[in-house]
Amino acid sequence: MKFIKSFFKEVIEVIHLIDKKKILELVLLIKKYSKGRIFFLGVGGSAANASHAVNDFRKITGIECYTPVDNISELTARTNDEGWEYVFSKWLITSKVNKNDLIFIFSVGGGDEKKNISKNIVNALKIAKKKKCKIAGIVGANGGFTAKVADVCIKIPFVNQKHITPHSESFQSIIWHLLVSHPLLKKYKTKW
Repeated sequence: MKFIKSFFKEVIEVIHLIDKKKILELVLLIKKYSKGRIFFLGVGGSAANASHAVNDFRKITGIECYTPVDNISELTARTNDEGWEYVFSKWLITSKVNKNDLIFIFSVGGGDEKKNISKNIVNALKIAKKKKCKIAGIVGANGGFTAKVADVCIKIPFVNQKHITPHSESFQSIIWHLLVSHPLLKKYKTKW
């Protein structure tokens, strides 16, 4: 019981520490680019969040959205032929990503080229910058490369070293659900 109470206490701390102004900035950025496309990128648990977010944004906000992790054939072919570090950047190039689009990163670390962490995200962000896309992210407290290059980046506050990943990935979900529910973005009613 002690662990359960402690974990939930940490969640409450994170809620209090999250920068709410950054969330509003993100709402406004998404609204501004809602006529373009949103490309969600993430690996591991963040990949699953990217897939779920695509569904919610398309269905609830009516914004055209995609994620390369939903096409397992292309994802694995690109991994095999071009390497994991280029799987997202090559996909964005084929998708003809442009200045009307928004790249949205879900990541615990945010990518770090020097430490060889999530180089696929780093390379995708380099393409996004080259194509003059706007960049948003929901990342762990460090933020990595995403936080350095994003137009709006929400960093999930650090409250316990042992729970950086579960807090970061959980709050990606909480925040994107807030976004699609926000009156400036929500276009369609949900069933429940």
